[in-house]
Amino acid sequence: MASLARVPLSRIFRIVVAVALTAYILRKAHPADILRVTGDADWRWIGAAVALLFVDRTLMAYRWMVLLCALTPGTRPPFRAVLRIFFVSTFVGTFLPSVGGDLYRAYSLSRLDVSGVESAASVLMDRVLGVMAIVIVGVLALIPAPPRARNPWMLLTLALGSLGCLVAGVVVFSERAATAGQAIAARLSNPRARRIAGGMIESVRRYGRHHRELLNVLGLSVGVQMVRVVQAWCLGRALGIEAGLVMYFIFIPIVLLIMLLPITVSGLGTSQGAFSWLFGTIGVPPAASVALSILFVALGVIGNLPGGLLYVFGGREVRQTA
Repeated sequence: MASLARVPLSRIFRIVVAVALTAYILRKAHPADILRVTGDADWRWIGAAVALLFVDRTLMAYRWMVLLCALTPGTRPPFRAVLRIFFVSTFVGTFLPSVGGDLYRAYSLSRLDVSGVESAASVLMDRVLGVMAIVIVGVLALIPAPPRARNPWMLLTLALGSLGCLVAGVVVFSERAATAGQAIAARLSNPRARRIAGGMIESVRRYGRHHRELLNVLGLSVGVQMVRVVQAWCLGRALGIEAGLVMYFIFIPIVLLIMLLPITVSGLGTSQGAFSWLFGTIGVPPAASVALSILFVALGVIGNLPGGLLYVFGGREVRQTA
């Protein structure tokens, strides 16, 4: 009981939501049917999706390294240390809400003589540009989409994602917004909160001077999202789902945005609900869509396993000093 009392209520809530959502969706889709569909899967297509993980994770790691361009000169950790932090953070994030891995990454980087606010800013920008890429892929896919694919709720999801990206862009590039943010931070009563808020705003604003790097990272992020769409399509082919690749380009960005909501652990429950809802609109049986969601989440877990090996056997990286 004592150990349970130390678990944050927010984490307990997320676990409960994940279990409840998953149980409800599995019950509607009939577990026996899901097992049958999964058991008949074509493993060649699953192997193709797994192979694409190398592309996925390579692009993700490289884009974060590019974002370290805004660190104070001379504080950038060695390549090996940064790479280890990235992969271990993906593994740790498997067991935490969607932002858990980000928090671990920022914390680990700050232990290598990097300013805490600069560490957090690099991770925040990585997340923001990732969301922006999801929105870009989703919006571009909707342009040639048939009317039946333009569900009002899908459009609302993309609109909210676009709004968030717009706000982030204003913070990074608008001097007036930065000044207003600094003024608000200066009024905080807690000195530590005031210092952190002001430092974060300044660190994020620094990216406004790195246009080429930001465009590079945005392009890499779009590439990552396109790879994820193709991965989902490969898994769908493995399960015998007849939906064309275009529909995956429409649906998967919506799924990814929903999975980013920090209300469950590792997207459990929300991913099953999103796949079942979206693919159900084009007549995919519930068992097949839920099986697809399970394989999609499992694929992400497989991609995170190298980080687990580094966490257990990789030792601890320390900053090299002259």
